[in-house]
Amino acid sequence: MTTSASDDLLKQRIDDLECQLAFQEQTISELNDALSQQQLLITRMQDQMKFVVGKVKNLDASNLVDSSEETPPPHY
Repeated sequence: MTTSASDDLLKQRIDDLECQLAFQEQTISELNDALSQQQLLITRMQDQMKFVVGKVKNLDASNLVDSSEETPPPHY
């Protein structure tokens, strides 16, 4: 292999590596953005769940159906 051919081969390999690196950096950036959005969504859902749990805990017991007051099914 001549010096020019080996130089060309090395330049091509460097170009390929630079191209791969650029795609990897773009992919990492996109994954980071997606992860950030998912974390925001999870945080929002946790807040909503706390709100719902608080509402359920504060329900007045009189609003709940008392199973002793239900009429028995017709076959009894």
